[in-house]
Amino acid sequence: MDWRAHYWYLSNMTQIETYTLFGEQNDLPDVVHCEPIEARSALHDWELKPHRHGRLHQILLLKSGGGFVQFEDRTHALPAACLVSVPIGAIHGFRFNPGTRGWVLTLSAELLDEQLQSSEGLRSYLQSPLILESSSEFRQIFRAIAEDYTHRNFARAHILRARASLLLGLVARVISNDHPMPFRTDSPLQHRFEQLIDRHITDHWGVAKYAKRLGVSPTHLSRVMRAATGKSARAAIEDRLIREARRNLAFSNLPISQVGYALGFADPSYFSRVFTRATGMSPRDFRRGLDTPDREKL
Repeated sequence: MDWRAHYWYLSNMTQIETYTLFGEQNDLPDVVHCEPIEARSALHDWELKPHRHGRLHQILLLKSGGGFVQFEDRTHALPAACLVSVPIGAIHGFRFNPGTRGWVLTLSAELLDEQLQSSEGLRSYLQSPLILESSSEFRQIFRAIAEDYTHRNFARAHILRARASLLLGLVARVISNDHPMPFRTDSPLQHRFEQLIDRHITDHWGVAKYAKRLGVSPTHLSRVMRAATGKSARAAIEDRLIREARRNLAFSNLPISQVGYALGFADPSYFSRVFTRATGMSPRDFRRGLDTPDREKL
């Protein structure tokens, strides 16, 4: 057994499961998946423990009710009428008020790749978890998707893809109006690089090794990443490592030294220095800061 995996195995940690669809291990069985919020959450006492989806993007629309959502290590209140966007890989959990009504729409990574054209720059607006105010336009699209999903009419798959694409575009538009950013086209090399980082984050590869695996020069890789994200390839690697460190500190009860070991650091003090430099606080202070009243609500 790999020594990093051995630390995970021995620890009495809170597991963050990676699901394909709400606890199911099979692939997404349809072009999209749409179901009422209450259909599944009511079976679990209106609480869905923190988890993540490896290749699925979810959008929830609350018609009534409310509750709380946890994104990574932060908890947010959900108003009675809102839209929640949960990107691929984001840790999230929900505690709904009993009787909450609405829908959950699940979209595969393949559908996003098909619908989000790199030249249009939408993907960058959809990569962070967020809560938006609901609108009549959002509700109308969700009702249409739910209706098409339930029935097996001709051209069902085509229409579901089109409606899902429309919803993604409208969500991205609302975000861009509230938080405009410089236009950047999406890059296939960026996505390949980010996927490779996910697979090798604990191996502590440098930019040169990632570039060699991707068949490009380190300079070209950094140039593409700056154009796509505004950050260098080296910064992308560190950001992903720190994000994983925050997750482990938030969702496990591993000692801080073992969090460092699990992330590939041979020296716990070096892990602490890297984390402190990147976040402005030590791992210990970060973990202490999680014990807040808002966090206890979920």
